[in-house]
Amino acid sequence: MVQLTEVADEHFQQAQPGPEEDEDFTDTDSEISEESDYDPESETLTDRLYALRDVISPTTRGYISAKVGAVSSAVGTALSFGGKTLWVVGSSALLLGVPWALAWAEEQQVIEMEKEMKMREMGSEMLTAGGEQSGSATAAQVGAALGQDAKPAL
Repeated sequence: MVQLTEVADEHFQQAQPGPEEDEDFTDTDSEISEESDYDPESETLTDRLYALRDVISPTTRGYISAKVGAVSSAVGTALSFGGKTLWVVGSSALLLGVPWALAWAEEQQVIEMEKEMKMREMGSEMLTAGGEQSGSATAAQVGAALGQDAKPAL
């Protein structure tokens, strides 16, 4: 049969030094030391925030760090994708849109020139027709071209 024997550790048998036995002990919670080199004016906001890291538990800090990392990664990916998309759209607009716009403007100029030529032909026909007929016939042609009855100015 197995017999259990309790063995006492020597380390726990010795007396542990406490506040009464330690000569260098000072109660810093109840006294403000005048010898401190702490200067609150030289402390920055970053130093203060860094000192607060111990207030939050390590598991919570890890969770927050993981979430911040995931969000920053997602934002970086979105910005990268957006920049590449803008590059493709911008270069496509320059390579395809500018020549199309120039061709369209040229086509509009041709259309305007054709209208102007038709108006000149109509005007020259009216002037040549006016020489052969009386002035009232020319006024009738001008009125017909405008789509209304022409009346004398007097």
